[in-house]
Amino acid sequence: MELSFVDVFWIVFVVVIVAWYIHDKYVQREHQLLVNYPIIGRLRYLFEEVSEPFRQYFGDEKFYESKDKLDWVYKAARDKPNYASFSPSQPLAKPKFMIRHANIVLNDDEVENDFEVVFGERRRKPYISKSIIARSAMSDGSISPEGTRAFVQGSYLGGFPINSGEGGVTSNFFVTHENYDESYMKIVDSTHLNKSIKRFFKFFFNGSLAADVYRKLVFKNDPEAETYILDLKTKRFYRPNWDAPLEVFPKEVPSDMPDIVFQISSGLYGARDKTGKFDEDRYQKVMSFCQMTEIKIAQGAKQTGGKLSGAKVTPAIAYYRNVEAYKDVFSPNRFPYANTIEELFDFVGKLQELSGKPVGIKIVISDIENIVPYAKEIKRRVDAGIDAYPDYITLDAGSGGSATAPLEMMERVGLDVRDSVYLVDKILKDYGIRDKVRIVASGKILTPDDIIIVMSLGADFLQIARGFMMSAGCIRARYCSGTTGRQCPVGLATQDKSKRKKYFVFKHANYVANYHKNLLKNVKGLLAIMGLKNIKQLDQKKLLFVDKNSRVHDNLDEVFRRKLDLGKDKGEQNEFR
Repeated sequence: MELSFVDVFWIVFVVVIVAWYIHDKYVQREHQLLVNYPIIGRLRYLFEEVSEPFRQYFGDEKFYESKDKLDWVYKAARDKPNYASFSPSQPLAKPKFMIRHANIVLNDDEVENDFEVVFGERRRKPYISKSIIARSAMSDGSISPEGTRAFVQGSYLGGFPINSGEGGVTSNFFVTHENYDESYMKIVDSTHLNKSIKRFFKFFFNGSLAADVYRKLVFKNDPEAETYILDLKTKRFYRPNWDAPLEVFPKEVPSDMPDIVFQISSGLYGARDKTGKFDEDRYQKVMSFCQMTEIKIAQGAKQTGGKLSGAKVTPAIAYYRNVEAYKDVFSPNRFPYANTIEELFDFVGKLQELSGKPVGIKIVISDIENIVPYAKEIKRRVDAGIDAYPDYITLDAGSGGSATAPLEMMERVGLDVRDSVYLVDKILKDYGIRDKVRIVASGKILTPDDIIIVMSLGADFLQIARGFMMSAGCIRARYCSGTTGRQCPVGLATQDKSKRKKYFVFKHANYVANYHKNLLKNVKGLLAIMGLKNIKQLDQKKLLFVDKNSRVHDNLDEVFRRKLDLGKDKGEQNEFR
């Protein structure tokens, strides 16, 4: 009897199922569940596998205030209208801050477009940011090269600052810098044949594939090939030549680069010599392209120093950080020049003198004692006429991070950013030094109302990580670290070439710029209904607080006295009671 294709299929299917059943029940001894529930028990592992990347599509948002806020970010990035019908799909839970509106509101065009923030007025080269918003610290290495280029181009297009992250100012930060001087660049040219092949692939396929093929033709198997940027005009490759003498580097930041905040972590990446010590010469070269410096003492739940798994330490990242490829890069917990606050401030002064530009520190607050010693030392130095103290203090919240942090520290270390901003603003005012230091807020700030609230509580400036990540395509799959054997599915936070090479750099650069544009646009809308012409008119009196019992409070000082019941455990008079 001749068997049909369907008959053969079912015979094979039954044989496979029976063999699979026997294997799960009688052979394998790895999964207990499968012994009792052969085959069907594997559904558990399937659902577990897809739960993370698909979790954001089901149910209410649990980590952020609401899923509506996340939807706002994605729509803003795509420059779509951001209106809701009938009601929010997930109303904000109490307690919550509310924004006071005016009896006579303004029209949007009556609100000023002045969002400038001045840092380091006392320095030789103060920095004037054109925006109140920066993209927060994300290291090239934690973020893919393509992702970093999208952020850099988005920052340049949108006219807002970008923090380098502790990975330093890598070649990818120079992607918009085409009017360079060859004296501080290393140039690699190619043959006319290779350039013709590139044009062929671009004509029949796409620019990304053509550039990848061209790079392979030029560099062959050079492990540092990715440290070079392709000049689209000349078809040459270039990267900063950090071995060039300091005098050939620009005296002013090139106009075709975004405003970069250079972050230095405990690993000193981008500002260290081959032995891992601080390198004054290299620091000054880097600062030729940066507007100011941020010393990372702590960041979100990363109280342990930054951690980059070996899977992400490609030869390019190893070149940038001066470390060994494919080995874990775990920075020390303590900044090497911050064994005391006095030593830290002296190092701050050293950087201010070397660069002539503003220098700040990034910390996390969990108690009044996390800020009072800083305030006391700043006050002492101001009174003594010593100028070596931070121009700004960045406050991060302990709610996690834009990529990877120890789980046991998330939500356990550090106050909410709103509490931190209020506390630091109050302490600096109590010591009479509030006008000497800018306050920068960072932590779960996503939408225009978040900005209004945090700035009303005392922040001068904001750094946003998660919102910009989402605008750049992040779907919050939580595979950023690469330690689980899984990689970022969109190619944004991975070094996996098969995924990151497919990332749409130019498209997402525009999304990043759109997100920033719509943040400011809708901040203006909120200022208008508050009757305010300028962002600098915000203060605590513009807010209300609704507690969990729906009682409305208009005295924010009293609200925070109850929220921040700090100082009693040290036998001190509690100034928050």
